[in-house]
Amino acid sequence: MSWRVRVDTGLCIGSGMCVGTAPDRFAFDADQHSRPVSEVTGEEEAVRDAAASCPVEAISLTDAETGAPVALD
Repeated sequence: MSWRVRVDTGLCIGSGMCVGTAPDRFAFDADQHSRPVSEVTGEEEAVRDAAASCPVEAISLTDAETGAPVALD
C-alpha cells in the first residue's frame, strides 16, 4: 500500500516535529512550513509517527489508491 502525504500549510506552525521524526520524508519550504519530500510514499512507521506528532494536526495520510484516511494510532 502507498500513502498520500499532505501538509496543510495554513495550519502548519513550523514546529519541526515531522522533520525531526522523518527527516528523509519531510522538509521545510521557504516560509518554514513543512512539506512532504514526496507526495506519495510507502507505508512507513516514521511517516505515521511524524503525522501523529504534529502539534496542530496539519499532516494527513490517506491510502493513495482509495483515499481512505490512515489511522495515526
